[in-house]
Amino acid sequence: MCRSIKTLFNFEPPATDQEVRAAAVQFVRKLSGFTAPSKPNQAAFDRAVEQTYRAARELVDSLVTNSPPKNRELEAAKAKLKAAARYGR
Repeated sequence: MCRSIKTLFNFEPPATDQEVRAAAVQFVRKLSGFTAPSKPNQAAFDRAVEQTYRAARELVDSLVTNSPPKNRELEAAKAKLKAAARYGR
């Protein structure tokens, strides 16, 4: 899994279109092996990003939970602590 793709469901405020699109780009980059596709592959890459974005947006919008929404700042702080413990910073 791409480490730069973050969980987008059940946050307050909800995930923005920009966040969902960024996750779609990272996913397509991982699958294709391209950070920046060549000119002949650009249309296919862009189409895959758009299709992935639409599917991800639909998924995030349709999921339901009884859990209270997570706080973005608190979750980011927890992730930093976990990374510091893991990488010794």
